[in-house]
Amino acid sequence: MNITQPSGEPPPLLFEIPVEVTDAHVEAPGHHVNNVVYVRWVQEAATAHWRAMAPPDLRDTVVWYVLRHEIDYLKETFVGDRLIVRTHVGESRGARFERFVEIAREDGVVVARAHSTWAAIDARSGRPRRITPEMKAPFFASDEGTFCCSAPAAAPAHPDG
Repeated sequence: MNITQPSGEPPPLLFEIPVEVTDAHVEAPGHHVNNVVYVRWVQEAATAHWRAMAPPDLRDTVVWYVLRHEIDYLKETFVGDRLIVRTHVGESRGARFERFVEIAREDGVVVARAHSTWAAIDARSGRPRRITPEMKAPFFASDEGTFCCSAPAAAPAHPDG
């Protein structure tokens, strides 16, 4: 994954979740994964990354709303494919935080790339919340490197919710 490094920040930490394509991800046997499922995987990776890295007080007081997703669908995937969904954060401005996601097969072939903009929202007031250095710190590398962790395999996502 090409890491987009925000100016003035250390490199962002990569986070990944494994996904196995199941019948629930396609509309009919033999068909490729529905594009809506990729959106769900982008959101699941972002949510898992936040839950894994953010301190408990922030997990309890900040929720994230998607403002924009841009997804490039590069290759089809089918039932039985094993995928890795990798993500990292990018620039922040005010209450907005950008996020990058790459979905690749186990053989390394990239099947989709996404660039998203998320807004931090105060869980109590429902109002936008400025991204602080304390909110950003867990998502950027220290001396240990640029990979933080993996989440357990994601539950199958179905396009209908």
